[in-house]
Amino acid sequence: MHKISDISMEADILAENRKLGDEIRHRLRSHNIRSVDVMGSIGAGKTLLIEKMAVELRRKGIRAAVLAGDVTGQDDFDRFRARDIPAVNVNTGKECHLDAHLVDHALDELDLDAIDFLFVENVGNLVCPADFPLGTDYRMVVISVTEGDDMIRKQPLIFLESDIAVLNKVDLLPYVDMDVDRLEGDYARFKKGAKLFRTSAKTGEGIEELFKALNIHA
Repeated sequence: MHKISDISMEADILAENRKLGDEIRHRLRSHNIRSVDVMGSIGAGKTLLIEKMAVELRRKGIRAAVLAGDVTGQDDFDRFRARDIPAVNVNTGKECHLDAHLVDHALDELDLDAIDFLFVENVGNLVCPADFPLGTDYRMVVISVTEGDDMIRKQPLIFLESDIAVLNKVDLLPYVDMDVDRLEGDYARFKKGAKLFRTSAKTGEGIEELFKALNIHA
């Protein structure tokens, strides 16, 4: 009986999160804000990738902001603010993912009429965030070449739940033992021929392709 109650409670939590996520989507669209939930493990390069994209968007005349999600601390938030990117720090306390409730409250701290594009940087994790959509237009998962070529086979759900998948840090490929063709083959099988985007947040390689995938046009 206890197990049945736990399952029922989990289903209620997920359903409520999806309901609030839908409200967030309508809220953002009412302000003509496009958005992406950026997921991925710790060290995948999410923060630098978002930094580079936000700065490039500003150059294109598109105003970007970031919700910087983490368990604790404000290191990523400080990095965004140092680049003059509007940002809100969102700490989960002990949870391994952002949820729609946290995002909804964080949006209250932004001037939504001064934003064209919103990045939501999720907590570094390849498991928990998959179950909690946040009402963004896109969900993007980022992995790096240093994580190995078996990531998709080991963690398929987050790739199935994402609209876009990115292999970051490709500038390090000459220095790591990784079979990129195998990784891309796994992704194509799981996502029925979908493309795995290659980027280097350090050099800027692949960012323009990501903009196209996110339907961003200057």
